[in-house]
Amino acid sequence: MNGEKIKTFSEYKKAFINRASLIDRVKPYMGKDIIKVFTGQRRVGKSYLIFQVGELILANKPQTNIIYINMELAEFDFIRNHSDLLAYVETRVTGKNDCLFVDEIQDIDQFEKALRSLLARGGIDIYVTGSNAELLSGDIAGYLSGRSIEIEVYSLSYPEFLLFHQLNETGESFLKYLRYGGLPYLIHLSLEDAIIFDYLKNIYASILYKDVVNRYNVRNMRFLEQLVKFLADNTGRLFSAKRISDYLKSQHINISVQVVLNYLDFLVKSYMLFKIGRSDLKGRKLFETGEKYYFEDVGLRNAIIGFRQADIAQILENIVFKHLLIMGYSVTVGSYDAYEVDFVAEKPNEKKYIQVTYTMKDEKTILRETETLLRIKDNYPKYIISMDELPVSNIEGIIQMNIRTFLLAEKF
Repeated sequence: MNGEKIKTFSEYKKAFINRASLIDRVKPYMGKDIIKVFTGQRRVGKSYLIFQVGELILANKPQTNIIYINMELAEFDFIRNHSDLLAYVETRVTGKNDCLFVDEIQDIDQFEKALRSLLARGGIDIYVTGSNAELLSGDIAGYLSGRSIEIEVYSLSYPEFLLFHQLNETGESFLKYLRYGGLPYLIHLSLEDAIIFDYLKNIYASILYKDVVNRYNVRNMRFLEQLVKFLADNTGRLFSAKRISDYLKSQHINISVQVVLNYLDFLVKSYMLFKIGRSDLKGRKLFETGEKYYFEDVGLRNAIIGFRQADIAQILENIVFKHLLIMGYSVTVGSYDAYEVDFVAEKPNEKKYIQVTYTMKDEKTILRETETLLRIKDNYPKYIISMDELPVSNIEGIIQMNIRTFLLAEKF
């Protein structure tokens, strides 16, 4: 620290808006000998969740000694590796009611060694955040053998968007969510295209450079940016890495399938994108090829290629998919012979089939959206979600629901 005064947690803490659903997921593990790992894309609110947890801890145990490290602050640049982290924590622990918060821990080399050592020591309640999926799949989960729990942090749900922006629930409010997405910092900006999209473009650049280019030593920036634009333009469409490679060749860009796969993987690990595979509804197995990609935040997607009226159906689909994740479902694309179900959402002992469309006002669309669902003969609920402002209705056992009703429902 070069002789600088060490700040207390309270001096770092910023004002926050309570996200009760996230805190409810954290509470069962607070004070337990298990590392709580908050994962998600940059700027979705992980740091503010730490402040929220810290305030709750201090409210219950005011004498708690909170050790706070934020790797995005220059004053913590001296912590470069696991040895530096351990050395710093050693200077701060009291041996009684110690709690450690490390924000953006992936910036510390071999941080998992420090975490294992601190767990072995015991007596420290540990919380970390990270913006890279390798935290759980490799660095932490593999190294700590089940002594960590992942809590995914997403950008704001529609109800949270209304709360944060102090908006009444109206069609106009939903259109703002559809257009600008749910990054929490938007509450500090005027909801105008020029302002919001300038901010979101900067967030996009930050994610691309910090979490993809720098972490994976990506050299072909031009291709990476073109790939993201391709995914934004094809949100929710089934395709494979080979199809992307073939498309690029048609544009006189010669990129191998393996490079495409690598770059897609980097983007998914940065949490900018989600990849979902296809499940065979008859054979009950996952297909090895063909998947869909959705953006963590639709505002970011709209900032990359612009908001276009013609894309509303894709954006709605992205919003429904992300909300299913927020509700705790695992999601695949359903395949039934030559037919496709947009989403198969599952929890233990629970399954739902969901189609998403812009409107159900013409017979052709009704036939297209119901045909596949009616072929599925099991008794799990089936839904069609659209922008139509109609009461919840039933079409031959298929529940038709307005998207705002779906997003506001605690359960569906």
